[in-house]
Amino acid sequence: MNSAKILIVDDEPNNFDVIEAQLLEEKYELSYASSGIKALQRLPLFKPDVILLDVMMPGMDGVEVCQKIKSDPQWSHIPIVAVTALNSKQDMARCLEGGADDFISKPASSIELRARIRSMLRIKQQYDTLQQQRDTLADILRLREEMSHMIVHDLRNPIACILFAGELLKEDSLSELSQKKVQRIVNCGYRLQSLTNDLLVMAKLESGNLILTQKTIDFGQFSEQTVFDFETIATQKKIRLISEVPSTQKQVNLDPNLFRRVLDNLLSNAIKFSPHNSVVRFRVEYPEQESIQVRIYISDQGPGVSKELQNVIFKKYAVGTVVEGIEQIGLGLAFCKMIVETHGGQIFVEDHPPKGATFILEI
Repeated sequence: MNSAKILIVDDEPNNFDVIEAQLLEEKYELSYASSGIKALQRLPLFKPDVILLDVMMPGMDGVEVCQKIKSDPQWSHIPIVAVTALNSKQDMARCLEGGADDFISKPASSIELRARIRSMLRIKQQYDTLQQQRDTLADILRLREEMSHMIVHDLRNPIACILFAGELLKEDSLSELSQKKVQRIVNCGYRLQSLTNDLLVMAKLESGNLILTQKTIDFGQFSEQTVFDFETIATQKKIRLISEVPSTQKQVNLDPNLFRRVLDNLLSNAIKFSPHNSVVRFRVEYPEQESIQVRIYISDQGPGVSKELQNVIFKKYAVGTVVEGIEQIGLGLAFCKMIVETHGGQIFVEDHPPKGATFILEI
């Protein structure tokens, strides 16, 4: 086991000699800095486990040195014992407020000095143990995430085979009941394919490897086509889907494939969570401010999103109001948030009186 490293900061070399003699039996590795500036320069080279810091030094005093060390995340965990000849409670309080973990008065006995250092070393050891556990957990989580991404990627081929076989079966002369069952298999296959694609895109986003394929499109035409594709689904559920898109042309630069999946997710949710004989509204605005090209409102008359959930609903695997009979995984909105923010926009949710929720996108 390596010896503990003690950095002694004192403008008087004789004091270092005294401390060195007091700690001789402890077999510590000692290093000396004659000023606060030299102590700060010594940190990355020596990497101490404990710092014995004289308070009364010319130029940069010990309290200022302590504040600089504790304000640096790289060194803030190192315990500091302030060594001072000051006896007033105000001076001792000043040392502790500056970030010192303990203090000792001059002249210090060897018994007290060794006890203080041992106490600080226990604190440092606890920190090191926790840090090691945290690093190990981070490695495990990273490995699990990488394995999940590999599995999701490998799922694409069997899903494609299922869809291909399902489409071929639809062309056979099957009974009406069998045709319905095959169609259900195909629908579930496309749903599974969409989920795996979303997971892969999210993985690329989180790793910083996703590259947007942006194009300049007519956003009005883009929006109308999106709503049109959902009209049949809305009609089947007896939901009135209203589109309010300005007739004026608006050229917007975005990744049409990814942004279409965002709108598909939000419209699908709005229809899925709305009751029969209700209204889902899709509205587009072109604000005058330069920072926002397009603002989109998607409103439903479903159970809504509580104030508490509005702050967390866009996190991965978070779900809103649990509705019986409706599948809720908690990936769709997280995917939407990532894509919108990658486009430099934002997404949030508000209440839609008297009932329901409105999801708002700005890009």
